[in-house]
Amino acid sequence: MKLIAGLGNIGREYAGTRHNVGFMVADELARRWGLTHAWRTARDAEYVEYRAGAEKIVLLKPTTYMNLSGESVRELVNYYKVDPESELIVVYDDISLAPGQIRIRKKGSAGGHNGIKNIIANLGTDRFMRVKVGVGEKPKNWDLADYVLSPFTKDERPLVNLAIEHAAKAIEQMLNGDVDAAMNEYNRKSANPAE
Repeated sequence: MKLIAGLGNIGREYAGTRHNVGFMVADELARRWGLTHAWRTARDAEYVEYRAGAEKIVLLKPTTYMNLSGESVRELVNYYKVDPESELIVVYDDISLAPGQIRIRKKGSAGGHNGIKNIIANLGTDRFMRVKVGVGEKPKNWDLADYVLSPFTKDERPLVNLAIEHAAKAIEQMLNGDVDAAMNEYNRKSANPAE
């Protein structure tokens, strides 16, 4: 059993914003697995079940808005009896990474990310796998909330699209039990050819 939680905010006004890159990765996995029209809504989430051989995989997009993501994640962790340390993968935006970069971690602090803070508070542990997708550093004089709720620029969009693809491939590798291999491959890789 694996639970993959892509974080973001529901609503058309948030679609395509930096904070919604976790939703974008979940949508890419659903597309790759032929599940685009299978999403259902319950337990403060949009989610879909998928079988890879004998293993059940659940894709989750919390509908609680970013800062309360943990409530939705906890609901599904409890419902599916998921062990957060070995069976939960959380995908979210990271302003400390350039657009196009991803970082895989097996555990860690929230690093100032309110969605992750709320998940840690709700689960009572920071020991769960994460895939962080770079959205770029906040420009000087910008409010952080305004920045993460802004869309990607025309120049950033191709890099972010490639990062979403890399994140999806990395998660598929992680689902096969190759977390270290995914870290070795994708923590170095950048979608930006200039890097």
